[in-house]
Amino acid sequence: MELHNLQPAVGSNKKKRRVGRGPGSGKGGTSTRGHKGAKSRSGYKNKVGFEGGQMPLQRRLPKTGFKNINRVEYKAINLVVLETLAEQNNLEKVTVADLMQAGLVRKGQLVKILGMGALTRKLEVEANAFSKTAEAAITAAGGSIAKV
Repeated sequence: MELHNLQPAVGSNKKKRRVGRGPGSGKGGTSTRGHKGAKSRSGYKNKVGFEGGQMPLQRRLPKTGFKNINRVEYKAINLVVLETLAEQNNLEKVTVADLMQAGLVRKGQLVKILGMGALTRKLEVEANAFSKTAEAAITAAGGSIAKV
C-alpha cells in the first residue's frame, strides 16, 4: 500500500442526492421537505431545545445547585507519591517542577500535599498548600515545607 493507491473503504462514500432538480429526478417540487410550514422554507433554523412550542425540558426542570466563583482547586498529591518520586530520582528537595516533570501535575495547577502514607526520607517539599497531617509527617521525618 502506497499513497498513490489509497482508496476509501467500499460503501463508505455515497453520492449526494440532488433534490429539487426537476420532476424527472423524482425529488423535484417540494424537494423532500413536504408542504408549507417553517421547515419547508429556506433559512429555517430550529433552536436548541425547541419542542414545538411545548415547554422545553430545560425550563421544566427546577434550578439546583450553586457554583462558588471563589473556589480554589488543588491537585492532591499524597506523601506516598512524594516518597516514591524521591526514591526513583534520588531527590532531597521536591518542587512543583519535579512533580510536573514526573507527569503528576500540569502547568498552572495548584498542588496540595496530603498526608496519606508514611514518609521515611528527610525531604524539603515545595507546594501551594499542605494538610495538617502532611505538614506534621514531613517535619517529623526531619524535613521542611515551603509554601509557594
